[in-house]
Amino acid sequence: MRATAVRRTALAACAVSLTLLVTACGGSSDAEDGKNDKGGAANGAGSAPKTSAKALSAAELETASLKQGDVEGHKIAKTGPDDEMPEGGVTVDKEACLPVAHAMYGVAQKGSAATAKRKVVSEPKKADAKKSVEDLTDGAAEDVLKAAFDVTSTFIALHSYEGTAGPDTFAALKKAAGECAGGFTATIAGEPQKVVSLTEEKVTGGDESAAWTVTAMGDGDDRVPTKLVALRKEGTVATFYSVNLAAMAGESMKFPVPAEVVAAQAKKLG
Repeated sequence: MRATAVRRTALAACAVSLTLLVTACGGSSDAEDGKNDKGGAANGAGSAPKTSAKALSAAELETASLKQGDVEGHKIAKTGPDDEMPEGGVTVDKEACLPVAHAMYGVAQKGSAATAKRKVVSEPKKADAKKSVEDLTDGAAEDVLKAAFDVTSTFIALHSYEGTAGPDTFAALKKAAGECAGGFTATIAGEPQKVVSLTEEKVTGGDESAAWTVTAMGDGDDRVPTKLVALRKEGTVATFYSVNLAAMAGESMKFPVPAEVVAAQAKKLG
């Protein structure tokens, strides 16, 4: 399998998935109560606040970040040094597309006051425990295998901004996604990856939110779908970049925006 950037992301996601699903996750196992989510705006239809926002501190962002137990059926852990991507580690062939590439890899925009990151992995669907392997037909066995790999890994980055920098950052990302809908090439740590298209998806939460299916070139003529979500609550901008292991492995399938994860994060942001 060719080591494109998106495939490398998939392999990292595989490692994260296996690790989180067989070991205890970092962070507290007690879910923290957040304020009730008030729905927010759909597809980024909200408006920027009329007053300047105060940037959350690093400690406040950590409190507002997801912890194990916050999303049923998912494993949650803090990111580590290997998950970090320096600002200079991502470049693009079209300058207008840089905010999209940065959002995909959790890179903060200029003016960010603090950052917190998480890895969230959905638990695979369980096979029918009443049936043994011998009882399964070839087709059923294939379905069980596909279900086992139908695992979505989501990388979340929370960045806080002072004043109107948060709304400005969100607006810049939406503008970039529109201008780069026809695709662009990103270079991640020296390795090029061609993004074929960005297609808008539906999502709600926060003061404003937006989502896209980001389709990239895989091996040969394969098209690999991933999901990108952006959500803003006052001066904090959260980005969610999701990959699905089955989709990455070349299965012809669609997977949804991680709505439960987005909703849980929106709730914790208030």
